[in-house]
Amino acid sequence: MSALQAFSPTEYGRAKRLLATQVAAMMGRKLEEGDWTKVYCAAKGLSDPGWSNLHVDVNENGLGLEMKLLRIANLNGHSIKVVCGTTLMHPAATRSIRIDDGSACADDVMWSVFSQYAELIQERTESVREKAPGVDPAMRTGWLIWESGLSEFLYFEESMIIPDPNEYYAEWNETPARGARKGSRSLWIFEKQSQRKRYSVTTSAGIKIQPYFDVPPTSDPNLYYFRVQSEPVDNTTVVLWVAGQTARALQRVLGSLDLDVVSGAVLRAVGSQSGATNPDDERQEELAVPIQISMEAHARLVDCWGGAVSDEHRAQLLLKVLGGA
Repeated sequence: MSALQAFSPTEYGRAKRLLATQVAAMMGRKLEEGDWTKVYCAAKGLSDPGWSNLHVDVNENGLGLEMKLLRIANLNGHSIKVVCGTTLMHPAATRSIRIDDGSACADDVMWSVFSQYAELIQERTESVREKAPGVDPAMRTGWLIWESGLSEFLYFEESMIIPDPNEYYAEWNETPARGARKGSRSLWIFEKQSQRKRYSVTTSAGIKIQPYFDVPPTSDPNLYYFRVQSEPVDNTTVVLWVAGQTARALQRVLGSLDLDVVSGAVLRAVGSQSGATNPDDERQEELAVPIQISMEAHARLVDCWGGAVSDEHRAQLLLKVLGGA
C-alpha cells in the first residue's frame, strides 16, 4: 500500500516546530495519542476534536483520519530510521469486535472478524460523510512511530481499506502455558498472494485486531522524519530545541543566543556541577526555539546531566547554574 502525502513543505516545517514545542512541554512523560493529534491539527490548520477511540481522530472537510502510535524501544544508539522498509505490528487496530466461538474453523472466524471490522470502518466513513455532505470521504490511517527518548519520529499515512476476506486465509496459533504464564490462543491471518502474516487476532486478555503494517523506505517522499531533540546540523554543531520562555531567559542572562556565546557558557558552567536533575516548575507552553551549540558543548551537557529528560530540561538546569532561573 502506497504512502499518501500528509503535509505540504510549509505544514511539515510547522509540524516539526510544534512537535518540538510539545516535547519540551512534556518534560519526559510518555507520548500520548492526543499529543500528536494536537500537533497534526495545528500544523494543518484543522480543529482538534481531542483523541478518542470511539471515533476517527480527525474528521474535517471530508478527511477521516485515525491515528495509530507505536513506540520503538531498544534502538541501541541507532536512528529510528532502521525500521524504514520493514514490517511492524501494532498492538491494537480496534477492540470493537467479538469472537463467539473460539473453537470454530479459523477461516470462518476470520470472515466474522473482517465483517465486524468492515462495519466499523463503514460507520466511521458515514460519520465523515455526514459532517461534509457532498464530499467523497477520504479515509486514512496515520502511523506515528516514536522512540522512548522523544528525539526522533516517523510519520506516514495510507488509505484505510476494508480487507477482502477472499484474499486471506487464517490459522489458529496456540501458545502453551509456561510457568506462571497462562497459555493463549490467537488467530493468525495471512495474505494469500504474498504468504505474509497481516493480522493477528487475540482471544485472551481482551479480543483485538493487531495489524501488521509496512513502513515506507527512507526514499519515499511521503514518509516524514522529525528530529526534535539534540538535532545534529553537521559534524560540529547540534541544535537544542527549548521552550520560548527558556530561550528568552538564556538570552537575557547571556546577552545572545549565538552558537559561540551559548557554547562558551556551557563549557564554563557545567564542569563543576553535581549532575542533579530535578526539573523546574512547568513552563508556559509556547513555540520552541532552536539554539545551536557546538558538539563539544553538547557532549559536556550530556555528560553532566545525563539524567535530564530533554533539551528543555538541560536548558533549565543550565539556567540555574548561570543564575537566571
